[in-house]
Amino acid sequence: MKKAIRVITVFFIMAFLVVGTVVGFLTVDEYNPKDVETLEINGDAKSRIKTGESVTLLSWNLGYGALGDNADFFMDGGRMVYTADKERVLSNLEGDIEEFNKISPDIICTQETDRNSDRSYFIDEMEYFMSNSGLSVLHGENVFAPNLKVAFIPLPVPPIGKVYSGLSLFSRYDIASAQRLKLPCPFKWPLRTFNLKRCLEIVKFPVEGSDKELVIINLHLEAYDSGEGKVAQAKMLKEVLDAEIEKGNYVIASGDYNQVFSSTDISAYPVHEGLWEAGRIEVDEFNSDLTFWADNSVPSCRSLDRVLSLAPDRSPEGFQYYVIDGFITSSNVDVESVHTDNLSFVTSDHNPVILKFKLK
Repeated sequence: MKKAIRVITVFFIMAFLVVGTVVGFLTVDEYNPKDVETLEINGDAKSRIKTGESVTLLSWNLGYGALGDNADFFMDGGRMVYTADKERVLSNLEGDIEEFNKISPDIICTQETDRNSDRSYFIDEMEYFMSNSGLSVLHGENVFAPNLKVAFIPLPVPPIGKVYSGLSLFSRYDIASAQRLKLPCPFKWPLRTFNLKRCLEIVKFPVEGSDKELVIINLHLEAYDSGEGKVAQAKMLKEVLDAEIEKGNYVIASGDYNQVFSSTDISAYPVHEGLWEAGRIEVDEFNSDLTFWADNSVPSCRSLDRVLSLAPDRSPEGFQYYVIDGFITSSNVDVESVHTDNLSFVTSDHNPVILKFKLK
């Protein structure tokens, strides 16, 4: 009996030391960005955006190249941690490039873009797009804002491992400046050490013949908090939008809100019991100069609680879908069209959303 007690005691001491070492390492190594950071602008674009010119902006949460229709994910009630082998990741990225080539946008905003991560086999996805497509927008100027930078995520089993990921923007137009603005993080230590440090990627473009700028805000707001994070992040977004409107700038907020605009009818996509439910952005609480855009004819996101390709019923009654990706524009932006391209979630758990607009 005494020997068994000693063995159990040694086991718990060793386990405590291992956990303590991991937590200590994550604490020391924690990514702690400043409130505002200047982002590097790479590339060289020769043209400037003009008023009255039709511009196409494509926004897409890429699911880091590994959340295609073959995947479920443990955070959404599924089982998988590693959701794709390398061959499937490359196939997904090739599908992304096909979509870029088909739409031929002037500006691309992406979310969940991996640069150096275990889960996507250390493929630099920004470099992959530039190396494997001749599309002009991918060879203009680009910026990257990290929002997940962890040497090792120890959970679950098997662990996620190293992740370096964030928001990217590609443009065929000249970029004047780019900043990373830190958003409130709802998580406490030690969970905070390996959670996303969400941000706004604020990119400003000179407008030919004007002293005003086009301000594009690329974003990916909170998903897995209890609600307070979404509220705080939406409040900060509102403040940034107000400040830019006050300057007279043209403003577009683009991306994955993980929330539904209150002005969007989502009755076609009932919330299934027990599954993740999107937050809600009350549009009436924002500046009356702003308009909220989402295409509710096609879902922009699907649940990862199950593998979509194996689902017997892929209708909204048999599978969970969401409309959580879209745009917010100021009144001096003339919106020509907004649509979600239905790609059946083959390469990502999100569909791309496309905005066509002119600057008044």
